[in-house]
Amino acid sequence: MKLSVFTVATPDLAPEELAKAAADAGIESIEWRFKEVPADAADEKPSFWRHNRCSMDPGGTQEDWLRFREAADQYDRRSLAVVPYLTCGDVEATEKVMQAAKLIGASFIRAGIPGYNRKRNYYELYDQAVQYLHEVEELAAAYGVKALVETHHLTIAPSAGLAHRLVSHFNPQHIGVLYDPGNMVYEGYENYRMGLELLGPYLAHVHVKNGGYRKSPSVDGTSAEWSAEWTPLSQGAVPWRQVVQDLKSVGYDGYYGIEDFSGTFESREMLMRFAEQMNMWSDHEQSL
Repeated sequence: MKLSVFTVATPDLAPEELAKAAADAGIESIEWRFKEVPADAADEKPSFWRHNRCSMDPGGTQEDWLRFREAADQYDRRSLAVVPYLTCGDVEATEKVMQAAKLIGASFIRAGIPGYNRKRNYYELYDQAVQYLHEVEELAAAYGVKALVETHHLTIAPSAGLAHRLVSHFNPQHIGVLYDPGNMVYEGYENYRMGLELLGPYLAHVHVKNGGYRKSPSVDGTSAEWSAEWTPLSQGAVPWRQVVQDLKSVGYDGYYGIEDFSGTFESREMLMRFAEQMNMWSDHEQSL
């Protein structure tokens, strides 16, 4: 089983520290977060989305970016992906990410797709995304870096089915899907195996995290309200042992990338636990 870590989940570790921690845990590859740290966050405690010490700065120089490749190389790890937070339609920013990925030898980037908040019609957003992805496909072919659409809540592609509807226009060598069952706890659940069968050659990468549900009274006290929240990997609603079996059933042999947002464990321990759990689930599947 091939394992990776997305550095959004390890905000307290500098690139060199993260690469060593990955090596110690037996995690082969690294997905580098591509996002600036806000100036007013520099003195804050490390956090996933603000003071993340393991982030490539989009405003950095090539020398700055090469630090991340060198950190991976120092511990014989692979730089698998550069993962930005792109706006759908921003082709210039997308090309910049492609350049960074090619520079450090990464295979993937994450494309930007529209969010969905009931203010614009789905079909309008869908047409915008398809037009953008046509341009992204050309960039991907030119740079030799695949662009992935992630199954993500609050976007127009929260499920495997809706992600497939987007990417089915394109060559799977250049445009693929990042399958994230943890996000599908929040929105987009479909039978895992059915969704994976549908994705077929577009299935390019898998993110591993988990989430569950919290019940609370409504404001007026007349009904219950449910909300989703992140949990440790083994404690949420995603049955990862079953998901691993379903991934194997469709011939998936790519990477499983940890993205644990529960904050339950210190980063190094979280990586160790992730590797142990994934290998356990893989061994269980092989014994069936």
